[in-house]
Amino acid sequence: MTYATVNGTRLYFEEHGTGRPLVFLHGWGTSGRVWESQASDLMSDHRVITVDWRGCGRSDRPATGYTIAEVTHDILEFIDTLALDKPVLIGSSIAGAFIIEAALAAPDDIGAVIPVDAGMHHFSGTREATDKLLADLRADRAGTLADFVPQWYRPGASTAMIDWTVRQLLESTFLIDQLVADQANYDPRGRLGQVRVPATFLHGELDTEVPLDIPRECAALIPDARLTVIEGAGHMSQQDQTGRFNQALRKALR
Repeated sequence: MTYATVNGTRLYFEEHGTGRPLVFLHGWGTSGRVWESQASDLMSDHRVITVDWRGCGRSDRPATGYTIAEVTHDILEFIDTLALDKPVLIGSSIAGAFIIEAALAAPDDIGAVIPVDAGMHHFSGTREATDKLLADLRADRAGTLADFVPQWYRPGASTAMIDWTVRQLLESTFLIDQLVADQANYDPRGRLGQVRVPATFLHGELDTEVPLDIPRECAALIPDARLTVIEGAGHMSQQDQTGRFNQALRKALR
């Protein structure tokens, strides 16, 4: 098992292949395992790195550090620790915020960013709904996740895949819930015009968690940014429509 210690926390990561470095960051409470289909496809001509961020998967579970700013700091330290030369950052869901913040903080160190089904500012101002979700998680974490996670996938998605995702969330520390609250206060729109690295948004056509209006608006605010819609995919488009997603991702990497 491979770990990098950043900001006093051991982060589990896997890397395969050689070439242009790609760093894959999972969404809330899952792990680097959600990118296995992308890693197996891209490792033939890229250096593919999947990371479990703090509190998730096989990484450490420190008592603090569960904000967008602090996880972003971890990512930048991770890039420095591995001495990666202008990696492409690919971030699912809330990790879309991490990679945008990384691009704003250290544009000279990053080659490109690819937010995937990223919520961005969608949850800002949703305090009532956020408080209800957090209360439900405290009262019955397993039951709440069992009801919540299926909404991340397209209709008819594999029950086994959904159950596997729920298990990952249950294995992560409950401290990641602090990120849910932090995201409800997050709105980067006023700063997106300052992004100076290439950006391509990939977004599931059927994503009910984050409507397509969100990446459309964000892409319009970032100079020369693009948006590719993954047909027939929900919020977990890299798993919902693996073939279509991988094709779109390769095009974004050109």
